[in-house]
Amino acid sequence: MLEMLAIFVGGGLGSCCRYLVSLGFSVSDYPFATLLANVLACFILGYLTGYSFKNTLNSQTKLFFGTGFCGGFSTFSTFSKEIFDMSQEAMKLTALAYLVISVVLGLIAVYIGLFLATAKS
Repeated sequence: MLEMLAIFVGGGLGSCCRYLVSLGFSVSDYPFATLLANVLACFILGYLTGYSFKNTLNSQTKLFFGTGFCGGFSTFSTFSKEIFDMSQEAMKLTALAYLVISVVLGLIAVYIGLFLATAKS
């Protein structure tokens, strides 16, 4: 039961943070807010993973941050719809660039998070 509560609270906080990011970064037709939210979620999840290599985290903490917060904060469905919309609006090259940039930056963010969490102090 505590695991479900951790996911619920983390997901709610992540969703609220995602909304705040969308308010602050809706400056153009390019989906910067989604890109930022997804890259930050990748970084957080990478850091959490690296941190758990050295430290014991209980299942509620992992679920709160990983499944809950990062799940609510990142947004694969919005990402996919934005790519679809761009491809329908004759912006196929922009859609492809957004796809590649998002995946590459996401992987880099996971790596940086892992590196920072596991670097020797």
